[in-house]
Amino acid sequence: MQLQRRTLLASLFLAVLIAAPTDPGAAQDQKTPCTEDAMIVFDASGSMAGNLGQGIMTEKPRIFEVRRALSRVLPSITQYRKVGLITYGPGPYRQCNVHLDLKPIADAAEPIMTVVSGLNPAGKTPLTEAVEQAADVLDHRRKPGVVVLLTDGEETCNRDPCALGKKLTATSSNLTVHVIGFQMKNFTWTGETSVLDVKCLAKETGGLYISAQNEEDLVKAFQQTLGCPIMSGLEMMSALDSRRFLADKSSGFAVGP
Repeated sequence: MQLQRRTLLASLFLAVLIAAPTDPGAAQDQKTPCTEDAMIVFDASGSMAGNLGQGIMTEKPRIFEVRRALSRVLPSITQYRKVGLITYGPGPYRQCNVHLDLKPIADAAEPIMTVVSGLNPAGKTPLTEAVEQAADVLDHRRKPGVVVLLTDGEETCNRDPCALGKKLTATSSNLTVHVIGFQMKNFTWTGETSVLDVKCLAKETGGLYISAQNEEDLVKAFQQTLGCPIMSGLEMMSALDSRRFLADKSSGFAVGP
């Protein structure tokens, strides 16, 4: 019976390989579940409310573009990967607020967008604390996981992102931290130093640093960091054996004009 099951799984895997498209972007349409949970660490600090009126080179608050990008990406990605959310910055002005909004769950697009759509950016930027909390939620000492940090500025709550990257590398079981720097090129209080700090956080954990300037850049960055990598044959058979494919769904959200 065991041999028959393995033979069937091997046949299924071979069939998937034969039917798989050669376009890497189309490969995700095969609905292969990811094996690692992910946490989005979302910047809701005061600068995300900025626009031309605050001297920031955008007509509308920055958070509008991020909401729209997430609303385009999450419905498909959360079919394959369990995703959670931590927000940092919302709440009273100039305070270091970090909120665990959602632990990783399947089909997380709707609850994540509900939180993100209701955010009021106002506080400081405790991005290091937020990433550390996300790592703890993922049980990083025992399990592999992925953290995707979105930020439009530097750490402003007296922590060192680079030092955290080194600590996580030393204590984690294959935790990867990706960083998406949104419009940081022309807006940081400390200039290039802040970019280097978050680049170091990503590099130390084997992650990517991706610079995004607009909604389209954000969509590509979220797809690249949250999307499922192509799995090996053994991983594919294990996934087929232990997890069902998640059904398609779509939702509409208020993401701003």
